[in-house]
Amino acid sequence: MNDISRRNFLAGLGAAGTGAGLLQINPDFLFSSAFAQSGKTVVFLSAENITGNWDPTGHTTLSQKNIEGFVMGFLTRTPMTVEKPDEVVYELATSIKLLDPNKLEIKLREGVKFHDGKPFKAEDVKATFEYGSGPDRPAQFYPGPTETLVITTPDDYTVIVDTSKGGYPAHLFIFLASYLPIMSATDVAGGPTGPLTQRLNGTGPFKFVKQEGNATILEAYPDYFLGTPKIPGISFNFVGDSTTRMLSLLNGQASIVERLEPEQVTSLQGNDKIAISSVVSVENKYLWFRCSKAPFDNPLIRKAACHAIDRSMIVEILGSAGHASSNYVSPVKFGYIDLPNYPEYSPEKCQALLAEAGFPKGEGLPPLEYITSVGFYPKTKEYGEVITAMLQEQGFQVSLSVLEIAAWNERLYDRPGGGPGHMVDCGWSTGSPEPDLVLRTHFHSTSKRITGIVDKELDATLDKERSAPSLDERKKILQTETMPMLAEKVPALSLFTSVMIHAMDKSLAGLFIYPDGSMDASKAAFS
Repeated sequence: MNDISRRNFLAGLGAAGTGAGLLQINPDFLFSSAFAQSGKTVVFLSAENITGNWDPTGHTTLSQKNIEGFVMGFLTRTPMTVEKPDEVVYELATSIKLLDPNKLEIKLREGVKFHDGKPFKAEDVKATFEYGSGPDRPAQFYPGPTETLVITTPDDYTVIVDTSKGGYPAHLFIFLASYLPIMSATDVAGGPTGPLTQRLNGTGPFKFVKQEGNATILEAYPDYFLGTPKIPGISFNFVGDSTTRMLSLLNGQASIVERLEPEQVTSLQGNDKIAISSVVSVENKYLWFRCSKAPFDNPLIRKAACHAIDRSMIVEILGSAGHASSNYVSPVKFGYIDLPNYPEYSPEKCQALLAEAGFPKGEGLPPLEYITSVGFYPKTKEYGEVITAMLQEQGFQVSLSVLEIAAWNERLYDRPGGGPGHMVDCGWSTGSPEPDLVLRTHFHSTSKRITGIVDKELDATLDKERSAPSLDERKKILQTETMPMLAEKVPALSLFTSVMIHAMDKSLAGLFIYPDGSMDASKAAFS
């Protein structure tokens, strides 16, 4: 697109973005019981629905991860900023240290109880680690399967993690500890069909009460080890329409809303009753290629498609909701650098690669489907249309399928013989600086997820960086070998890093928002 058409397109988006207009909200439609304590209970409007399976290892749903942030306890938390991506704050752990390259000692806080009254002990950390490392766990928290992990508990408040059997270093668990919701050993004993699936039972500041339609009801846990929360409860609610979420906040029906559209941020900034929070997040947005089937089983075709896309235009469309980046992980992740070989917009390189692959000007390529969603991520339809147009301009026969979030979710993952469509728009967010929660999860042949890629060279470099004897050596391998190889083979194109934007009642103070969208409300209060 030339500069004039680009400006016209963006101007059109601005006009379209305000057209949703005057949606009327029935005051009874929202969370009836939650409003019994209006002005005290925090009413959170989520852009994503929940799965109904409350096992923290049994899903990858961000909305449920956010609920877990209120309810569950973590060994450590990481505020994760661009300046200090690997800063660690101790929570259930009081210290973590390497005894040797394959052995990690974790000391635990005493006097903590789960919401059901069970005392928190080393057995709970052991059970959580062993259960979560199972190969059947969709969340795949850990760097190695159960049989390669040896965990001992010398006493009730000491855990030793030994990774020597698996051949990878124990320091991987330093970052992973910030991502793991610690479960009760009693609950874990019930397995993947037991109590874990039916409710959350944690050590955090809020206690799971019930699921009521689209609302998850939480109440303050009086025995929280850092003190009883000041707010009595939280009603966490799925509302899929961004306009409805914003109007609910303006009408006083909600305390905080997420995933604002850029034009909504602009319109709210002048409101003296609303506060805006913007945080460079752990989430990158990707255009994932189905590497498990033609034509994107060919890296030349994938790379040609990447060179057809002007990512700066996408960031321009997103405005305040997007942060430019050139890597497969967010700038707040361990090991991030702007990769010098990351694919940039170049029609000339696109055409040269298509010709090299035997499809000059795209001739002979099959029709391609690009799957995206509406209602959760900002501007997916708008920038999806731009990407589609740019690919078509270079000879790719692309059609855009825009789906509601539930239908999109059903078509997200790869399947035997190749998943639905040929390209899928999806973000990936993990509440830890650990890069392998993205890289290994998606690009190692043992965990194919969305792309379905099988590549021995990628497997080898991912194994090498994971097995580095120190964090300094690991960072070097990531930055000079692993990440550059991903930029060459492009199983996906990371389009940008999301900016987590929340709007909230200005009288709600003391709420800390992490870069994955989860929150610490233990010190929050209404003034």
